[in-house]
Amino acid sequence: MIQTYSFRDKYKSFILLVVPVLITQLGLYAMNFLDTVMSGRSGADQLAGVAIGSSLWVPIFTGLNGILMALTPIVSQLEGAKNTKGVPRSVMQAVYLSVVVSIIVLILGSLVLNPILGAMSLDQEVEKVARGYLIALACGILPLFLYGALRSFIDALGQTRITMFITLIGLPVNAVFNYLLIFGKAGFPELGGIGAGVASAITYWITALITVIIVIKFNPFRGYKLFRKFYTPSLKAWKEQLKIGVPIGLAIFFEVSIFAAVTLLMSDFNTVTIAAHQAALNFASFLYMLPLSISFALTIAVGFEVGAGRFKDAAQYSYIGIIAAVGFALILSVFLIAFDDQVARMYSNEPEVIKLTTSFLWYAVFFQLADAFGAPIQGALRGYKDVNVTFMLSFISYWVLGLPVGYYLANFTTLGAYGYWIGLISGLSAGAVFLFVRLKFIQSHSYSSSEQK
Repeated sequence: MIQTYSFRDKYKSFILLVVPVLITQLGLYAMNFLDTVMSGRSGADQLAGVAIGSSLWVPIFTGLNGILMALTPIVSQLEGAKNTKGVPRSVMQAVYLSVVVSIIVLILGSLVLNPILGAMSLDQEVEKVARGYLIALACGILPLFLYGALRSFIDALGQTRITMFITLIGLPVNAVFNYLLIFGKAGFPELGGIGAGVASAITYWITALITVIIVIKFNPFRGYKLFRKFYTPSLKAWKEQLKIGVPIGLAIFFEVSIFAAVTLLMSDFNTVTIAAHQAALNFASFLYMLPLSISFALTIAVGFEVGAGRFKDAAQYSYIGIIAAVGFALILSVFLIAFDDQVARMYSNEPEVIKLTTSFLWYAVFFQLADAFGAPIQGALRGYKDVNVTFMLSFISYWVLGLPVGYYLANFTTLGAYGYWIGLISGLSAGAVFLFVRLKFIQSHSYSSSEQK
C-alpha cells in the first residue's frame, strides 16, 4: 500500500489490490464448489450429505477464521503508522492463537457431531456421508487456521498476489484428489462425498506448507523474520486480537450461519429439495466472492489510511468499493437470469433437481444484490476497527428479522421452501441498510476527531 493523491489513483490502487483477492476467494470457494458439483455427480444422497456437512462446517470455520482476520487491520494500521517493529510479534501471536483455536474445534467437534446429526431427520446414507465428510475435514483444521493467520498478514502488506498464487496452486490439487477419491480412480477407493472431505484436508496441508515457506524465504516477508525468533505466547496480545477478532467472527458467523440454519431447517423437506437448495445457494455464494473480495480489500486500504490519519482518503476508498460491488452485482444478476438452466445442469442430471434449482436461482438474484451493498461496508468498518456494533447489527438483521420471517413463510404459508429464501433476502437487505448508517456515523466521528487534533 502507498499513499495516493487523487480519486483516479485510488481507483487504480484499489483495482490492483482487489483483483488478486478476488482470484484468491474464487479459488478458495471453487474448492467447496468442486466438492458440491463432483459429489452431486455421485448421486443426490452424496450431494445432500456434503450439503449438510458443509452447512455445519462453513459457519464455524468462517466465524472462527474471522478472529484471525483481526490481524489484517492490526498490521495495516501498524504499516500505515510506519510502526513495522510491532508487526512480527503480532503475527506470531496470531499463529499461536490459530493453533489454540484448532485444538478447541477438534475437541468440541468430537463431542457434538454425533448428537447434532442424530437430531436431524436425515436418510441413513445422507447422515453417513455428512459424518464422514466432516471427520475427513477435521484432519486439515490445523493447517487451515494456520494459513488463515498467515494470509491475513500477507494481505495486510498489500501483497494479495501472493495469496492468489498459493490458492491457484491449491485449486488443481483439490480437483485432482476430488476426482480420485470421490469416483475411485487410479486405484484409489471410491468414497463418494466423503472423498471430497479427504481431498480438502490434503489441500489444506499443502497450501499451509507453501505459505510457511514463502513468509520465511521470500521478500518482503523475510525481513520480518517470522518463525526465526521465539516470541513468548502473550495473553495480552491474544486479548488485543480477540477484542477485534471476536466481533468480526461473530458478524461473519451470524451472516453465514443463517444460510446453514436454513439448509438444516430444510432437512424436513425431501432429498430433491435439499439438493436443489444447496446447488442454488452454492452458485449464488460463488458469485458472492466478488463483494466479499472487495470487502477484504477495503479492510486493507481503509486500515492503511486510518493508520496514517488520512480519514478523507479512507472514506473515498469506502465509496469506491461500494459502487464497484453494486455495479458488478447488477451485471452478474443479468448473467444468472439468462443462464439459470445451464447453471442448474452443472449440479445434477436429475430433471426434478434441475427444475427446482432453476426456481431457487431467481430468488438468489435479490439477496446477491443486498450482499453486494452490505459486504463492502463491513470491510470498510473493519478497517476502522469498528467491529462491536457491526456484529450486533448482523445478529439483529439475520436472526431477529431474517430467519423468523423465513420460518413463518415456509411453514405457515403456501410458499414452502421458497419462504426461507424470502427470509434471507429480508435479513440481508436490513443488514445492509443498518451497516450503511453505521459507516456514515463512523466517518463523521473520524472527521470530527481529526479536526479537533
